[in-house]
Amino acid sequence: MAIREWPKRERPRERLLERGSQALSDAELVAILLGSGVRGSSAVDVARKLLARFGSLRELLQAERRECLRELGLGPARYAQLRAALELARRHHLERLRSGPLLQSPEATREFLLAQLRDRPYEVFCCLHLDSRHRLIAFEELFRGTVDGASVHPREVVREALAHNSAALIFAHNHPSGVAEPSAADELITQRLRDSLALVDVRVLDHLVVGDGACISFAERGLL
Repeated sequence: MAIREWPKRERPRERLLERGSQALSDAELVAILLGSGVRGSSAVDVARKLLARFGSLRELLQAERRECLRELGLGPARYAQLRAALELARRHHLERLRSGPLLQSPEATREFLLAQLRDRPYEVFCCLHLDSRHRLIAFEELFRGTVDGASVHPREVVREALAHNSAALIFAHNHPSGVAEPSAADELITQRLRDSLALVDVRVLDHLVVGDGACISFAERGLL
């Protein structure tokens, strides 16, 4: 049965408008993004099948395009809608960081970095550029590596810090393995970066390692 034939109080869009988005299940929210179902299945039915196929909402939103397009009811337009929703969520987190001094909102910083990095299949080394009041100037992905590492070049980091006129930096990178524990190599490159940036009066405030649902801070560990 098509959703338009359901009782009005049971339709996802109407329930969202009446009770708020938090009242809807994952399948109902995905159904709103999909807009309609396919022959013999409502949008909610299609959403439930997609969530069952990929195992979770997170896995569905992060799935590769080729894998998604093999699924019934998920063509290029709908795949684009799901990816757009995910990117909007990431940009929402970024706007929160721009609203004030970064160090006053460590949880917002962690949420943003987890949203950006935890599901990458390869390692990415990023930099948060801050002004003298520790407000965010820019977020940059500086180096991209493989499943088990990324080469980080201090000269390039210093160049970007000067280009942004940064007063301080926070580094972040992910571990595709899901284990956020810093490695000896992570500690070594952080020390090299800190020493290189000190020569141009740019402070390194922290380095965060992102795993699967965890974000470990060098500063909190006393490693800076």
